[in-house]
Formats: sequence, C-alpha cells, structure tokens
Amino acid sequence: MEELKENEVPTQKIYKDRAIWVGTFLGGPLAAGYLIAENFKAFNDTKKAKTTWIIAIIATIAIFGGAFLIPEDVKVPNQIIPLIYTGIAFYFVQHFQGQKINEHINSGGSFFGWWRTIGISFIALLITFSVIICVVLFTENEQFDGITKEYGVMKNEIVYQDNIPVTEVDKLAEGFEKNAFFENTTKKYVYIKKSNSTYEVSIPCNQTIEDIPESQIPFVLLRNEIQKEFPNNKIVLNLVVDNLDNVVKRIE
Repeated sequence: MEELKENEVPTQKIYKDRAIWVGTFLGGPLAAGYLIAENFKAFNDTKKAKTTWIIAIIATIAIFGGAFLIPEDVKVPNQIIPLIYTGIAFYFVQHFQGQKINEHINSGGSFFGWWRTIGISFIALLITFSVIICVVLFTENEQFDGITKEYGVMKNEIVYQDNIPVTEVDKLAEGFEKNAFFENTTKKYVYIKKSNSTYEVSIPCNQTIEDIPESQIPFVLLRNEIQKEFPNNKIVLNLVVDNLDNVVKRIE
C-alpha cells in the first residue's frame, strides 16, 4: 500500500518554472503572483498562496510607482526592469517550489499549456496598465503647470500660465492686496488661467466654503472689485476644495 501511494499520479495541474518565467516577463508581477499562487494551491499550501498575492500586489505598486519617480533625463533600457523582477520571481519559484515541481514531473503530473500562461499574462498586463492609466489621469487632473510668483510678506503665491503677461499678474496681485485678500497673517495660493479675454482664477478653500454659503460672500465682493480693475476682461473666481477640478462655487 505504501508503494502504491508513492507512485500515485497527481491530479492537479501546475505551471512549469519556465512558464512562470515567461508569464512574469510578459505580464509583470501580477502574472507572477497568479501563476506561483496557483502552484501553491495545487501543492495544498494555501497560506503561501495568499502571501504570494500580497507580495505580488506590493511589488506591482513599488515597481511601477518607482518607475514614475525616475527622472526623465535618466535613461533606463526598456528591458531592464522586466528582467529584474522576472529574475527575482524565477529565483523564488526555484527556491520554494523547485523540488515539488520536480516531484510533480517525476510522478507523471500534468501541466497547464502555454496558451493559458500567455492568456493570463495578457490579462494581468491589462489590469496593471488599466490601474496605471487611471492613476495617471487622476494625477494629471491634480496638476497645474505654470509659473509661480510670490507677493508680500507672507509670500502669497500666484501660479499662472505662460500666456499671461507678468504685468497683468502683478495687476491681479495688486487687486488681491488692495482688497485685503493678500494680507500679512495667512499665506494664500491662487491659480490663474486665461482663455481669450477671460481670467479663470482658482482659489483653494476648506470644506466650510461649501457647507456655509454665507462664507462665499467675501469672494463675491472680491471678484466684483477686481473686475473693476479689468474692464476689458471677464473675471471668474472658482472656489475649489481638495483639488483644482473640484469647483464648489463659480463666481462670475
């Protein structure tokens, strides 16, 4: 009976180490996490399967997040990063699963085919890039590319686009100072865009500006006074909360 147990053919399919290598290179850390975790499940080690998923997700965030932090002037060959994480994944497969994979082979166990591996890699890659695209789009919405100039003792900042002459920016700043928006107790931030003859002035505020409508009155007065200084332009104040796209009140 003992000999019969030793010659028992495994019923579970697994992924070969070479398949995991290729799948990781094509699909990234998420693909590696899936393939390696499925092998652990086949080997009845669900705890390591869960740990593998956690490591794969953390690695994905770290690798692609780190890639965004690399300065544009630093040239990194396209294949370097995939080769690094593929090599690391292959090492862990050999270290933690190599012996069991060999036992599976020697026992006549079966393996998943290459098409399945490639399909999983494609899905993992699709998921990874979908998340990256969402993050990039969200980040771009947060950004305001422009020139920064400081005013007054508090170094109040105006960030403006390069299509606005600095003399006009100074005139706007003068209006903010004259109407006590730029004062000497709290640093203020203003973001200005110009489209044709319209100035879009975004002012970051806290949540109170939305919760208490009366708190918007000083900004209405501010806008009206600055409008007098620019009779040939339209002045629009956008009161924003948390980010420049979240306009809670548009005053025009």
